[in-house]
Amino acid sequence: MQVIRLLALVLTGASAMFSLSARAGTLQEDFSTDPAARDWRVFGDTNLFSWDSTNQQLQVTWDSSQPNSYFYRRLGTILARDDDFSLAFDLRLADITPGVNTNKTGAFELSVSLLNFSEATRTNFLRGTGTDSPNLVEFDDFPDAGFGATIWPEFISTNSSFNYNGTNDYTLLALTTGDWFHVGMVYTASNATLTTIMTRNQAAFGPINQVLLSTNFTDFRVDTFAISSYSDTGDDYDSLLAHGTVDNLVITTPPPPVLGLTGDFASQNTWEVRFISHSNWLYTLERTTDLQTWTASSLAVNGNGTNLVLQDTQPAPASASYRVRAQRP
Repeated sequence: MQVIRLLALVLTGASAMFSLSARAGTLQEDFSTDPAARDWRVFGDTNLFSWDSTNQQLQVTWDSSQPNSYFYRRLGTILARDDDFSLAFDLRLADITPGVNTNKTGAFELSVSLLNFSEATRTNFLRGTGTDSPNLVEFDDFPDAGFGATIWPEFISTNSSFNYNGTNDYTLLALTTGDWFHVGMVYTASNATLTTIMTRNQAAFGPINQVLLSTNFTDFRVDTFAISSYSDTGDDYDSLLAHGTVDNLVITTPPPPVLGLTGDFASQNTWEVRFISHSNWLYTLERTTDLQTWTASSLAVNGNGTNLVLQDTQPAPASASYRVRAQRP
């Protein structure tokens, strides 16, 4: 008797495994209860992030003197320039001080990010150099250190190149302390444009300039939402210390790259899986007999945006487990 199990979807590039029940779509977080119970985690300095159970908010310190630190949650998918997505959150600053390091008197950025977790947690990921921080989509605020306060929604590509179209990419505006700001960011793949709309204390604030991906910008791969306190290591001029509150997060993404996954025998010894695929993804069926070593059991197949079938190209063993690897080329 053959024993066959269909276990999981693996996203290559996200460096993580997601269960078959994982679903993307809309992620909402109002911090009404402890976020740790809903897969929120901290990487780096845990003292920079704390859940305020009384006010049901997240308290955040952005301190560029500390190592890269993130309050984060995985998205359950990998976003690229051909995906529509959006991000919204509320932000109130208690204080924000550029140039707190007397040797670095310029303004370092305060960031809320979509990032590639495996890359952003490497020791050589340096936001301050400008050349060592690949795969980012960010809301960045630079307080005034003599050149004007700046709000800059930014893209950084897989090869650490900044998207830049000139001064139209950023807006000279200051985030005032003590006020509630709502930030809404919507990226539309069809015209490669990021639109940011903000309010201050529920009144219009801005407008914020739209950001268009330039013709020489390649692509990005992001799989995690993070409130990011970056280290200023590698930046010889800028530093930052800020304290604030983040609340009412809403993140929308496309559905996961595998939907409606089922599997059974197409013939006596041929195991196959069927699912709804996405275009611009590459799929491979993998199997294991010991849950330790996984090997490809099908050719890699491009997604077609509809039903896709993968078959084990070798006779199925007496006992095996299968999974689908979904990869962004």
